[in-house]
Amino acid sequence: MPARPVAILAMQPWALPDLLPPDLMDRLRTLVRLEPDANLTSFGTEAAGAALRNVDILLTGWGCPRIDAAVLTAAPRLRAVIHAAGSVKRHVGPVVFARGVAVSSAAQANAVPVAEYTVAALVLAAKRVLTRAHRFAHHRAAGDWRSGAGTGLYGATIGIIGASRTGRLVLDRLRAFDVRLLLADPYLTATHARALGTELVDVDELCRRSDLLTIHAPALPETHHLLDARRLDLLKDGAAVINTSRGSLVDTAALTVHCAKGRIDAVLDVTDPEPLPPDHPLLRLPNVLVTPHLAGSQGHELRRLGEFAVAEVERFVRGEPLLGAIRADDLNRLA
Repeated sequence: MPARPVAILAMQPWALPDLLPPDLMDRLRTLVRLEPDANLTSFGTEAAGAALRNVDILLTGWGCPRIDAAVLTAAPRLRAVIHAAGSVKRHVGPVVFARGVAVSSAAQANAVPVAEYTVAALVLAAKRVLTRAHRFAHHRAAGDWRSGAGTGLYGATIGIIGASRTGRLVLDRLRAFDVRLLLADPYLTATHARALGTELVDVDELCRRSDLLTIHAPALPETHHLLDARRLDLLKDGAAVINTSRGSLVDTAALTVHCAKGRIDAVLDVTDPEPLPPDHPLLRLPNVLVTPHLAGSQGHELRRLGEFAVAEVERFVRGEPLLGAIRADDLNRLA
């Protein structure tokens, strides 16, 4: 490659100002030659084809088109795809790895706000904030909103499904609390789990023992409805489910039944389907909070992704290992 490799941006225009503000763009230009300066949202145009002929690095983000065999043929010099967002599964497939192209993702950086959201949700769920706030607003005369019996994070058992990037960050942050931690992950050993400060159990045992359960696993055929009706039945009365991973991991119909009975609470940043229909019961229940897939990086947090991606470009240019490197066999386990 030349001293300053050629790079192209490929992402939705709305993301650019916050991902790569002027100072980060200036830093990027000291590392690479951006051609064209315009951001590509399609690889099928004549202008895109001309740019791809000389590209060494694709700096991608949300909305990057699929990088298929035709794109790789049009980009014979491509050596790296640096993704300034989380999952690469939508735009990178096995053919990219077969060509020997290095792939990196800012998923570790994107996991930070998700972990922060999760811990906040756990604290609020342990206080049963949703139900008590509803009673305070609508049934204040009854006075039952005052009672904190059986609430609070202290001494609670928290079950984490998935030792993903986010799952591990959640574990790390929860060490600051006086809680018991359980972990279910088929790829971990008990020794590894102990090193993470938790106890390895299967999903059924995790459901039976947890006061609060949080999900951080990818959407795969084997994780579809991982929390199905049978496993939701295993949860204690008063338990809470937090889901910031993928909606398909939870059987929505079964969860709705339990929440409607008031037996368990839920904080859902993802749902199945997503979004839920406007008249769905989960949107109206006082013990359920549904947020519009906002736990990941937004607003000011997007800069963290841009900083990670530009640092990855710098590491690649210097011939150093990529911190966010993705391998071909990782694709089957990514969110």
